[in-house]
Amino acid sequence: MTKVTVNPGVCSLITKVSAHSDDQMDVTVKVESMCEAITKMFQTLGEEFDAYEICLKKPGENEFYEYAKEHFPGHASCPAIAGIVKCIEAECKLALPRDASITFEK
Repeated sequence: MTKVTVNPGVCSLITKVSAHSDDQMDVTVKVESMCEAITKMFQTLGEEFDAYEICLKKPGENEFYEYAKEHFPGHASCPAIAGIVKCIEAECKLALPRDASITFEK
C-alpha cells in the first residue's frame, strides 16, 4: 500500500490518500480530504480505478481532471489531484515514490 499526504498550501485542506493494487493495473484508492470538492469526487467516482487510464494520459485528461473541470470551484493550481495520481503511479510501479514540492523563492 502506498500513502501520501497532500498539503495544498494556503487553504490548508489536507488530503490523505492510500492506494492498493495486487496486479499493478487495477487500484483501490481511499481518500480522506478536508476539501469538500475532493470528497464529493470520490463519492461520485468510487474507489476502484484502472491505473493506466488514470496515470498514462496527457495532463488534465484523466477522469479525475474531467470531473474537476465540471464540478470543482475555480482553482487551477490545486495540487490535490496531482498528489492522488502520484500515489497511484507509485503503487502500480508506473513511477518511483519520490516527494514532489513547490517552493516559493524569496
